[in-house]
Amino acid sequence: MPQDVFILNGPNLNLLGKREPEIYGHQTLADIESDCRARATPLGLAIDFRQSNHEGVLIDSIHEARERAAGIIINPGALTHTSIAIHDALKAFSGPIVEVHLSNIHQREHFRHRSYVSLVAKAVIAGCGAHGYVLAVEAMARWLEPQA
Repeated sequence: MPQDVFILNGPNLNLLGKREPEIYGHQTLADIESDCRARATPLGLAIDFRQSNHEGVLIDSIHEARERAAGIIINPGALTHTSIAIHDALKAFSGPIVEVHLSNIHQREHFRHRSYVSLVAKAVIAGCGAHGYVLAVEAMARWLEPQA
């Protein structure tokens, strides 16, 4: 039976492929979702892929994941650098968390260097573009693999 993994995407990620493609690439969020599903299925994972421009909706999804998901992959967008509430919600989740960023946030503006999510994430993948999501799915599958 596949294990559920929530992939949560924050503000403005619905504009991928249109907004600053020189930073975020040309793939859309739908393209990324398709890539994640294609990689997750043979690894025994079922993906619940979501995007919201609203902090509270993301927090509600994290709370729902506590009951339904084995792991969370999250790209909180700009909320990475501001949301203690998302940090606190993730802290209450018992499974592995992977933080993903399309760009290398440490090569960008100084205000993007701080992440409240990194404090609770098992791993951070940044600067790999859309492929970072697939890497996160692969890491999640490894961590969720039943131990012999």
